Amino acid sequence: MPKIDYEDVYESPPILASLNYPLSTASSMLTVMRVLVVEDDRKIASFVVNGLKQSGYAVDHCADGEDALMRAETIAYDAAVVDLMLPKLDGLSLIQRLRAKGVRMPVLILSAKATVDDRVRGLHAGGDDYLTKPFAFSELLARIQALIRRASQTPEPTRLTVGDLSLDLLSREVQRANEKIDLQPREFALLEYLMRHVNRPVTKTMILEHIFDYSFDPQTNVVDVLVHRLRRKLDKDKAMIHTIRGVGYVLRPS
Repeated sequence: MPKIDYEDVYESPPILASLNYPLSTASSMLTVMRVLVVEDDRKIASFVVNGLKQSGYAVDHCADGEDALMRAETIAYDAAVVDLMLPKLDGLSLIQRLRAKGVRMPVLILSAKATVDDRVRGLHAGGDDYLTKPFAFSELLARIQALIRRASQTPEPTRLTVGDLSLDLLSREVQRANEKIDLQPREFALLEYLMRHVNRPVTKTMILEHIFDYSFDPQTNVVDVLVHRLRRKLDKDKAMIHTIRGVGYVLRPS
């Protein structure tokens, strides 16, 4: 996986989080998910924390294992992202102590250690998943969402619906106002991504990362072209897919 420049992507303040859009996928979430990020590297921590906030999560950050242990013992988090190389208390010891105290929140281990033995040690210590650095934010987000779904036993929806727009994930059929719309694979992928983030702005970088796997220069206009094609087929009146200048795009019910 190509290395990502964390500073370029999320070093700036969390613009999207301040927009305060409600969370929803196929149906509205009743509570905001809270995630604990335990990472001592400032740039990576900023990348992860701001990215999660922009994806609609409430996020707390700790730069050392002892602070994280105290927080996780007193606050009910829905998931945690834990680096292994931490000051005061390393990541493996942190996870082991939490499990020994009966804290069962899902833990995604984030580490530069990439050998099979390292991954096995992390999972045996009580981690639920393991992601190596460098990483794509879209993969980290997908893994956190999967961990929370499994922990809450929430089934993955097979159909996404926003207003009069519906997308069937099994048949890959898209309809708006009961009219079938034929989409190319990347158009479908973009629409699915926007519908999963309904009312939440997504940046061009996030779309590139999710749909093109960072094989394109982030400065390219490929996202604008793809959005234009999707609008032409789906949203000619621009009532659903909105451009947020300097940020990206957001899908809202018409």
